[in-house]
Amino acid sequence: MKKFVVVLLLISLASHIALAQKEYRFIRKGNKNFEKEKYNDAEILYRKALEKDQSSVPARFNLGNALYREKNFQEAASAWSSLSNRIDLKPEQQAAIWHNTGNAFLQSQNYQAAIQSYKQALKLNPADEDTRYNLSYALLKARQQQQQKQNQQQNQKQNQRQQNQSNQQAQGQQQNEQPQQAQPQELSKQDAERMLEAMKNAEQKTMEKLKQEKKPMVTGRPIKDW
Repeated sequence: MKKFVVVLLLISLASHIALAQKEYRFIRKGNKNFEKEKYNDAEILYRKALEKDQSSVPARFNLGNALYREKNFQEAASAWSSLSNRIDLKPEQQAAIWHNTGNAFLQSQNYQAAIQSYKQALKLNPADEDTRYNLSYALLKARQQQQQKQNQQQNQKQNQRQQNQSNQQAQGQQQNEQPQQAQPQELSKQDAERMLEAMKNAEQKTMEKLKQEKKPMVTGRPIKDW
């Protein structure tokens, strides 16, 4: 990424200076802190200038610069975007605002917003090669981001298919490992009759055996001992 436009704007018209001396004082102090890389102190002073005049272009533009240096890219883009439609700015100033806004979006990996911002800057200043370079870089990063998303989606689908296949294989293995229950066999009429006959014969033999082993009963009075 090339070029971050840092222009610490001051109130240029004498009439404006006379009407907004307090605002000017905060902006000037903020610029001194910015040059010393005290970006948080500069941010506070630019915000104080905006409290005096919400429409101050220098205070809001410089606030965006300070926020960007603090890596607060979302708020920096918001600060600059609020100036993008100001009709009292020159085309090159508007181009610088769009360029910086694109840089903030680029740092936030919001590549589509960065692309649109750079295109707006080039409409206002077609000869700006730094903006053209940044636009090309944003387009490249947007394609890479889209390809990465597609790869992630494909990997997720592939992992899901593999998981489904593993589950199916596990279920099939469990079914194969379950013991087969013996199915009861139906007896034919002849087999049933043979079994009944065999049972009768076995019962008859048992009764005869018991009769042979049975002791004879004792008749008459039992003998008593005196």
